[in-house]
Amino acid sequence: MADILTNLFRLTNHISGRFLKFIEDLVLRDAVRCTENFEATPLVTSSAHSSNGYTKSTSLQPPRVGDEICGRRDINNNSELLLDTRSVTATVPSFLLKGVKSRLLKTLRGSSDDIGWLQHAPGMPLVHDGSSRFLELLSDIRNGKHTLPSSFVYLLIPGLFSNHGPLYFVATKKFFSKMGLACHIAKVHSEASVEHNAMELKQYIEEIYWGSGKPVMLLGHSKGGIDAAAALSLYWSDLKDKVAGLALVQSPYGGTPIASDILREGQIGDKETRRILEIIICKVIKGDIRALEDLTYEKRKEFIMKHNLPLDIPLISFHSEASIAPGVLATMTQIAHAELPWLVLPKFGTKVSDSFVESGCQVPVMIPASAAMAVLALHLQLRYGEKSDGLVTCRDAEVPGSVVVRPNMKLDHAWMVYSSKKNPTEPDAREMCQALFSLLVELGKTERKMEHVL
Repeated sequence: MADILTNLFRLTNHISGRFLKFIEDLVLRDAVRCTENFEATPLVTSSAHSSNGYTKSTSLQPPRVGDEICGRRDINNNSELLLDTRSVTATVPSFLLKGVKSRLLKTLRGSSDDIGWLQHAPGMPLVHDGSSRFLELLSDIRNGKHTLPSSFVYLLIPGLFSNHGPLYFVATKKFFSKMGLACHIAKVHSEASVEHNAMELKQYIEEIYWGSGKPVMLLGHSKGGIDAAAALSLYWSDLKDKVAGLALVQSPYGGTPIASDILREGQIGDKETRRILEIIICKVIKGDIRALEDLTYEKRKEFIMKHNLPLDIPLISFHSEASIAPGVLATMTQIAHAELPWLVLPKFGTKVSDSFVESGCQVPVMIPASAAMAVLALHLQLRYGEKSDGLVTCRDAEVPGSVVVRPNMKLDHAWMVYSSKKNPTEPDAREMCQALFSLLVELGKTERKMEHVL
């Protein structure tokens, strides 16, 4: 265990050092970029009369900082990643440094002012705690009591990047089908925008309803819950008789600091980061950058304030907290040191030294989702003091006016769609989804009774 912690400490120090170098370099790039923009447009124009009676204009321009920096890079033959910050500070105008300082402060501030904004927004309905009843239903299910009626069609809506996860919700769908229940996984392009998927879901729900004659129960995970809520908000007049309830599972209804911290404008390296993401999402994954933008606090505030989520159907918001125990975090370190020793590699005519062929080879391996979620959850805990499942904070997952389920279990963001039956003494994702649907059915019955009384 001591060796694992030592390796984890070394890895953390290495990552921290590289990150600080990256931030410093971006700060200097911003300073150079601001200076170059400043040089392109004269700031002050003064008129002076020459001796021959004509008027001439003079423009005051800042020093050529970019040339000086480029020269230093050439002299050093690109051997250093960072520049001399003192020399740049001496040559950059003070008001430009203030602009860079503002961007740096915005970067460091991050999402501190946005997390949990829904709980303080005026006019938002209160939430109700349904955790106790959920745990009772879950216990009954584990004891063999299955009460889900066949009078509904159960629709599972996957989240962001689910198109690249072939096992997403598959175990849950099979579990429901074995019980004789009509269950489907929504076929939507997970990397599309929220409004695009809302339209797709509207059409999908209508097809299911007209084909089966049964109302649809919705359960959306992560962005899938946002897409489903958007479909109800935008097309409620068409769907009010076709949808019986909605459960948002680990959904960033208020937004997520992960998306906002990456895409926030006006911070250090915002243009570079966006360019990289556009290449990955649009070119490599063939998606839409708006899929990630729609999960930022700015976009969520804009959408929620403009489109009201109907509250006359059963609503559940489910959130959890990921484990950040040392054992889970250490998994990352163990995998990072995975190596195949004495691996004989084929040369295929290339000039490769025998020492390289026989010395062993570092092989790329996939990091377990639990380890990645634990690292992200630790990051959000240390930076913002917020509990999360790794991607969504608990406060941002609570939908105003919904029944909130807060299970007393450590579950990361990927657990609800990928977990399997490993420990027979603990519930798995299939049983959890069944309990959520069962709670939706109960809430629907309660609402109908209240309407009948009124």
